[in-house]
Amino acid sequence: MSTSRPEASRRSGGCTPDEVLHARTGDDVSPEDVVLAAGRDVTPQNLEWAKRKIEKEGPAALDKLLP
Repeated sequence: MSTSRPEASRRSGGCTPDEVLHARTGDDVSPEDVVLAAGRDVTPQNLEWAKRKIEKEGPAALDKLLP
């Protein structure tokens, strides 16, 4: 579940715009989803962190970050 417009999440204002928010269905969790849910920038280092988190925690890695 990745956004096709990553620049949209980099707008000023500090809030994620509605058009890049989405809900997960099923167990498919991408590293980009975890990075964005954590409020981090999508960088190679953060994607690696997210991959390790998903390997360790499974789909719950995303659920733990969301309210």
